[in-house]
Amino acid sequence: MNPEIQAINEKYKNKKDQDSMMAKNQEIQTVYAKYGVSASGSCVQLIIQMPILFALYRVIQAMPAYVTKIGNTFRVLADKIIAFDGGEFLQNSGVDSIANTVATYGRSITEGNLSNGIIDVLNKLSSADLATVSQHYNLADCTFEGRLIMSTETTRGLIDTYNNFFGLNMGDSPSALIRSAIAVGAYGIVIGAILIPILSAVTQWINVKLMPQQSSSGNDQASSMAQSMKTMNMIMPIMSAWFCFSFPAGMGLYWIAGSVVRCIQQIVINKHFDKMDFDEIIKKNSVKNAKKLEKMKEAQEKMNAYASMKTRNMQNKANINSGMTEAEKEEAMRQATSYSSADIKPGSMMAKANKVREYNQRNSSKDN
Repeated sequence: MNPEIQAINEKYKNKKDQDSMMAKNQEIQTVYAKYGVSASGSCVQLIIQMPILFALYRVIQAMPAYVTKIGNTFRVLADKIIAFDGGEFLQNSGVDSIANTVATYGRSITEGNLSNGIIDVLNKLSSADLATVSQHYNLADCTFEGRLIMSTETTRGLIDTYNNFFGLNMGDSPSALIRSAIAVGAYGIVIGAILIPILSAVTQWINVKLMPQQSSSGNDQASSMAQSMKTMNMIMPIMSAWFCFSFPAGMGLYWIAGSVVRCIQQIVINKHFDKMDFDEIIKKNSVKNAKKLEKMKEAQEKMNAYASMKTRNMQNKANINSGMTEAEKEEAMRQATSYSSADIKPGSMMAKANKVREYNQRNSSKDN
């Protein structure tokens, strides 16, 4: 399909008038119809994914707000912190990382919603900072539904159960995970955090390589577009790695899983394409397009027939009116604009208008 579209672009390369542009678009649409391709079909998957991606990002960022059980677990901690000092240490701990978290996610605290604000901050604290807060407020003995909330040396707490995946906190970004893990010497977590952006970039790159590549041609414009696409295909995996390094780890895992699924999907599609008879596909699409054009033609003919009928009716009325004498036209106008005196209410605007008309007629007859 691409060579045919390139040939059309080359054909209308230096033609910018409206007729040429319309003819170009029509020929391109014909090629799309020939192969049964929709110009906007490739956007459907992205449109479907975008709401899911935005919703997932928001849920991962603030799981206590959307998952009731997690929210109730954090509320136990928030209630104890409020009872202890109203969150004073949390807001003025002197620890830079805690202060940054409070400044970024503790907006509800300054807006008067202390409990929810503390929950938001606790949810975003790194494991090391959460341990510092837990030690100050003695949160180690807090329980929810009979289970410890904070982890100990021998027991895994509920918070780690909720947020962790293979030892990685899904709410933390890989960059934050690396910093906190290095501080405590947890180098396994460092490796896992580094792998998230790397795997994201690699799976994105493999996905791009599996996609059908545009063949080279002598067309300068097509070659330029192909080079731009090649550059973009190299940049996108790098951008994906950067985003995954900065966004919550859960987002990175989502992108990795999505890329793996798309890779498998593309492999299946490529194998299916290898078995397809494109001549038969073109033949079927030609028949389908011919039927579509026939329906459009029938609809256009109906519209033209309706327009012709309306035109004939207007002409007939014009012919009838043209056959009347001037006196007949005046009489018809008088009858159309006159009203029976029985229908006119005394004192109404119509009654007053009739009096004025009669007065003018009398004066006109006197002058004559």
